[in-house]
Amino acid sequence: MPTALKILVAGGFGVGKTTMISSVSEVPPLETDEYMTQASLGVDDLAGTPEKSTTTVAMDFGRITLDLDHVLYMFGTPGQERFWFMWDDLALGSLGAVVLADPRRLTDSFASVDFFEQRQIPFAVGVNCFWGQSDFSAQEVQTAMNLRTPAPVVMCDVRHRGSSKQVLLALLESAKAQAARRLSPSPGY
Repeated sequence: MPTALKILVAGGFGVGKTTMISSVSEVPPLETDEYMTQASLGVDDLAGTPEKSTTTVAMDFGRITLDLDHVLYMFGTPGQERFWFMWDDLALGSLGAVVLADPRRLTDSFASVDFFEQRQIPFAVGVNCFWGQSDFSAQEVQTAMNLRTPAPVVMCDVRHRGSSKQVLLALLESAKAQAARRLSPSPGY
């Protein structure tokens, strides 16, 4: 029986979490998207995403078989602050996370970065450029985000499977390296 590996896909409202999971999942993804209604006016900030008409209200779920011994389960978090209470439960047992960032509104990803840094959960940042190529390099984004933990930053377009896979591979490599550092004996012992 393969080992189950769990990761989260997090980030701000409308950054592409559902799209990423849909692009790489080998099974039809579970999506809990609902149409936005008048009730969300004044609650959900549509600045930067005026064309958005649906939102994730619980989570997204997808699966990728990595090899005969490992299956990766992806859980997409809802992006709005009013749903953040679910993140701790979703994060239980996770190997790491992908934090998606929109280069037009990087500050929307800061809460996700803080969440994973505070809990010492390894993460990679995927800068989703499906609105057009970013004017920023991965290094400039890393500097702007002031990352306190070693986290790879990958420029991507989550509509494309190969691009999304590159972000997932960066996360898995980073999580593996962080686990190795934690397990290595401290100097002087």
